[in-house]
Amino acid sequence: MSFLDNLENNLKALESREEKDPASLREAQARREAERAAALAAAPMAETLRHGPFTEKFLTACRVLGHAQRTMVRFTWIDNTLRLEAKERRLDLIPRAEGVEAAFSIDQHPVSSRLLTLTEDPEEIAQSWLSA
Repeated sequence: MSFLDNLENNLKALESREEKDPASLREAQARREAERAAALAAAPMAETLRHGPFTEKFLTACRVLGHAQRTMVRFTWIDNTLRLEAKERRLDLIPRAEGVEAAFSIDQHPVSSRLLTLTEDPEEIAQSWLSA
């Protein structure tokens, strides 16, 4: 048996031992259950963000302000997250159980975040994002 075959067999044995470890299996299951519970709790906010009137007004306000600044505002849905990008600025609207988290970033570096209830004025939020 060559050295590489022996090494491969040892790695496979370690991986299978790790997969059978009851502590790691419980930990992985607990993590999956926590992620699922968080997704279920955030589902109503995600639905409101995707189909509610706030999003339409917010996107319109961003396009109008971006046009006035000669900046193209691009938006993308990533799962339940709405991502807006304008030059080096980025805004992620992430649904949470208690509201929608607005995470502001410049050049891939987080600047600030705040919790929205989707009852705020969309134009004010767009103005604060694009003028910051």
